[in-house]
Amino acid sequence: MMQISSDPASNKNSLINVMHRFIAATNNMDETIMVPSLLRDVPLEEQESQQVEVVVKNEPSYPNKQRDMYEHYLLLKSIKNDMEWGLLKREMSGGASFLEMAVKQAEQQSITRGLPGDESSDLEGQFHYHLRGLFGVLSKLTVQADHLTNCYKREIGGANFMR
Repeated sequence: MMQISSDPASNKNSLINVMHRFIAATNNMDETIMVPSLLRDVPLEEQESQQVEVVVKNEPSYPNKQRDMYEHYLLLKSIKNDMEWGLLKREMSGGASFLEMAVKQAEQQSITRGLPGDESSDLEGQFHYHLRGLFGVLSKLTVQADHLTNCYKREIGGANFMR
């Protein structure tokens, strides 16, 4: 008989562990980057796995618009804060985060793609669809946080401190 662990934290592929890895990578990034303003106007070298551009119909592409390391830093911190504190706190303060803008854009895209709009239809399918997306996004964000930390270390000459 197969035995399944009752402790979700023991499963390395659990959503909780994926979230913890992202938060740990972002905390490491935040602790390493002592002077975030040094990241301004420093282009972030894209990793080869991230060079695939997603083209959305009816949306103009901006090939000359490349985020610098500072914008990536702020994005990752914003997402981490939204994960830890929720969107309600941000809504109360009246600010819009990158995450909120991405969520609104994804909602609009899902409507145009023809995903079921009825919340009572196929809840399990909707759950698995969003869970897969969340796993993918958090994994990519974790890689970005680690990459940004390593780029910062190279920029300030701390390559011997890289993990």
